[in-house]
Amino acid sequence: MSRFAKVNLLQVEDSVAGRVEGLEGRFGRKHLDSRDLGVSLFRYAPNLRSPMAHSHKEQEEAYVVVAGSGRILLDDETQELRTWDVIRVAPEVVRAFEAGPDGLDIIAVGGPKPEEGDGVRATVTWPGAE
Repeated sequence: MSRFAKVNLLQVEDSVAGRVEGLEGRFGRKHLDSRDLGVSLFRYAPNLRSPMAHSHKEQEEAYVVVAGSGRILLDDETQELRTWDVIRVAPEVVRAFEAGPDGLDIIAVGGPKPEEGDGVRATVTWPGAE
């Protein structure tokens, strides 16, 4: 492992491309040659409500809102998000995002994860959704 690494997240491939219309996901961990730290960029189109949710077996995450606004669903509770808010989420909490009218750009920061991964997909039911 090198002593340092630099990457522009906008130049990292969009790993979500084509799977969810209006969502970009750019994962920096491998590009940073990082053993213990994951840094990713997620960009949600205006008013996009995530159709999926996830939790983790081990990995705690923090999310930094760098542009726009929206909401995060944490189990069955929603929290409003605005630019420069930071929210930490314990591994077992199921989470999903919804962008506001100007979209939502977030940086996700995660700690070490097992080689086999530890993400757990979940269904999402937004309060008031039909």
